[in-house]
Amino acid sequence: MRIHAVHTLYDYRLSQSTRPFLARGGSINRCKHCMLLPYLCLCEIKQTVSSQSAFLLLMYDDEILKPSNTGRLIADLIDDTYAYIWSRTKPQAEMLDLLRDPKWMPIVVFPSEYAEVNRQIIEQATLPELIQNKRPLFILLDGTWAQAKKMFRKSPYLNNFPVLSFSPEKLSEYLVRKATKDNQLATAEVASLVLSSLKEFENADIMHLLFNTFKENYLLGKGRHPLPENSQQALLSLALNK
Repeated sequence: MRIHAVHTLYDYRLSQSTRPFLARGGSINRCKHCMLLPYLCLCEIKQTVSSQSAFLLLMYDDEILKPSNTGRLIADLIDDTYAYIWSRTKPQAEMLDLLRDPKWMPIVVFPSEYAEVNRQIIEQATLPELIQNKRPLFILLDGTWAQAKKMFRKSPYLNNFPVLSFSPEKLSEYLVRKATKDNQLATAEVASLVLSSLKEFENADIMHLLFNTFKENYLLGKGRHPLPENSQQALLSLALNK
């Protein structure tokens, strides 16, 4: 297991807290890196994969502290993952430098209904033409749905970037936190769709399997249930070590 941007941001955000974080499940003894109960920890089997893509997680304040957050799964799998706390008026200079770096093609991932028509990328087939000789840097707004909409509306430094949208046919399988609308997906689920759009189908499958494994182990931990023989964790270990 490696220490990545989300782990670093978690430690920073925790150091800034003036009182204990009291979200549901926040007081339970967990692995600080995967946020699962120690007997369900995934850290020993996690590995990165080779990918053309990079991700920037723009996280709404306390989101980084929530045990149920799935943004960290992206950083577990994709080496080039960056993470920052969102600010409307004082975005981090390091993040702005990253967005200005000419080697990246920043792309915001968000529903098309909230973006101007000239920013929308509806057909994923247009991605290679848009990216050309740059590497795509996919910006994911990580928080509740209301928080994500606020970040999208009130981040002027993102206004000039194209917006990639998805309309997945099946409902979200995410059971840890219930979405307010059926077509709202967990952050790691969105990352899986992004990888598929680049035709990185194996990486997309592994991301989805990592998400399902986290979801299963998280729910098992809530009930203090043992890991079953035919667990998602066993499938994930096979996929990462084949």
